[in-house]
Amino acid sequence: MCELGPQRQTDLVRLLDSDAATMARMVRRLENEGLIRRRTIGTDRRATMIEPTAASVALRRQVERLWSDLEGAVTDDLSADERRTLIRTMVRVEDNLSRATRWTMRR
Repeated sequence: MCELGPQRQTDLVRLLDSDAATMARMVRRLENEGLIRRRTIGTDRRATMIEPTAASVALRRQVERLWSDLEGAVTDDLSADERRTLIRTMVRVEDNLSRATRWTMRR
């Protein structure tokens, strides 16, 4: 979300396909950890803008480097065709999990 800049908390609920209560808890925890800053918008104290702190930007860079290193370690000996096949397969698995999760939540 960092690349999108500061976001209203209500917009984050939609963007992350969450609910208001879950988002409020997540925002509170991230704010307590110093990873985000929350500020009110205008005179409405209920409307808040969420923005990343320098600490969260640094943490994101570190996580991206770790994911890149892990991806390299896992796929370095795969051919280009094998990588494409793996990506297609993982996309299907992700789609299946998403469908299963939606189905489970409706029950």
